[in-house]
Amino acid sequence: MESESKLSVREISSGDIDAIANYWLNADADYLRGMGAEKTKLPSREQWHQMLSAQLAEGYPEKQAYAIIWELNGQPIGHSNVNKIVFGEEAYLHLHLWHPAHRKGGHGLAFLKMTIPFFFKNMQLKRLYCEPFALNPAPNRTLPKLGFSFVKNYVTTPGSINFEQEVNLWVLEK
Repeated sequence: MESESKLSVREISSGDIDAIANYWLNADADYLRGMGAEKTKLPSREQWHQMLSAQLAEGYPEKQAYAIIWELNGQPIGHSNVNKIVFGEEAYLHLHLWHPAHRKGGHGLAFLKMTIPFFFKNMQLKRLYCEPFALNPAPNRTLPKLGFSFVKNYVTTPGSINFEQEVNLWVLEK
């Protein structure tokens, strides 16, 4: 029964690396495009392992990225991470539910409510930004429910795995 589902969050561990790499590398090209990513621009499995292992080895002030794992009844089903981190100032939020069965059920909102405090506390943030693809309805519906304010809409290439796209910039102040 859905009402008995237990949601929890925790910091990434080395045992999560394969699941995150699999999420990206096994994703359908259309799904990736729907969130503004391009399959041909994804890192290799080895690069995912290198990046995530480096994240685990660094202290909070040195991290270039930081991930929180989302669990449903003790099983990892997704993650949220920040990158473009300026420790003590700001970072950019990303959110990913790994399996279609877990999407569109309200879990993302509940998980983010538990996750965002980790980012503010451990990265000592003053501001948290999110820059989703303007045509991706899920994050653009969820962010205002969490207290994010709309900043602007513009065209950019948000990251190394993205194509040029229209994005909506949102911000949450501490």
